[in-house]
Amino acid sequence: MVLESAYTSCFLLDFIQKCGGYALVDGGFATELERHGADLNDPLWSAKCLISSPHLVRRVHLDYLDAGANIILTASYQATIQGFEAKGLSTEEAESLLRRSVEIACEAREIYYDNCTKASWDFVERGNIARRPVLVAASIGSYGAYLADGSEYSGNYGDAVSLQTLKDFHRRRLQILAKAGADLIAFETIPNKLEAKAYAELLEEEGVNIPAWFSFTSKDGINVVSGDSILECASIADTCRQVAAVGINCTPPRFIHGLILSICKVTSKPVVIYPNSGETYNAERKEWVKSSGVSDEDFVSYVGKWREAGASLFGGCCRTTPNTIRAISGVLSNKSSPSLSDKMEM
Repeated sequence: MVLESAYTSCFLLDFIQKCGGYALVDGGFATELERHGADLNDPLWSAKCLISSPHLVRRVHLDYLDAGANIILTASYQATIQGFEAKGLSTEEAESLLRRSVEIACEAREIYYDNCTKASWDFVERGNIARRPVLVAASIGSYGAYLADGSEYSGNYGDAVSLQTLKDFHRRRLQILAKAGADLIAFETIPNKLEAKAYAELLEEEGVNIPAWFSFTSKDGINVVSGDSILECASIADTCRQVAAVGINCTPPRFIHGLILSICKVTSKPVVIYPNSGETYNAERKEWVKSSGVSDEDFVSYVGKWREAGASLFGGCCRTTPNTIRAISGVLSNKSSPSLSDKMEM
């Protein structure tokens, strides 16, 4: 157990070093599926494509690998046994689709490697071609994502939802994804302290032996969306031995810098950052609308400051694209690079 804990704590640190001191996470998934022709007007959202069009899931993974991503997240964010069963699938079929989400991402990684030529490899040493490191992260969305009512953006689950409710809901999905062949587990868009605690307890109870990260969401730059303190939430992640990184996703870029500073006050674990495009999700209309708050600067112009503040894993969430990831890569690989607007059309 001690050896496993040491491995988990060093895993992402070693990976980040292999990537050159920072690593790139992929970007928005559902909007890219839609761009390729998928209709996601469904409670399963992007997970619908695991049933109807797995080839599109693979295509999006490949797009992000071509853009330079070091970590690709599976299409399992909204894939739950309960959600699949509500669509008429059996428990066995639902569990198979969860495994398939990891298989597709691993297949995409192998296709990417197979398709690479000398010109597209990242570097050559002593005549030997070295492959860019790529990890597959099994995505686990919050309970609110399953509800498909926008509550992952409020964290308000009601008094009837207890710690045990959340553990019972997530347990079997975690068991399956942890053994499906992924390199790590990404708990995403965590909206409240209660769900973070549920995840931490499940990781311990199930003896999960691959690393995980906890990624929270905020709408004010101070607290997570439920109003719980980001300091308290990050502290829960810090004390869980299986958690190898802590961070923020699906949050407007203008809030990220302060959140990184807060997270770094309570943990020395790597910080993962993948904000949305700065828009706000309207749950009733099921669409993204431009923020009415302080206008966002160009997304990628923030990246240098985020790195200086302590982040080491960078990507995008809703409404970001492979071009976003390419641009982040350009900024991080050239500190004197001009802003994205000078280099690339988003």
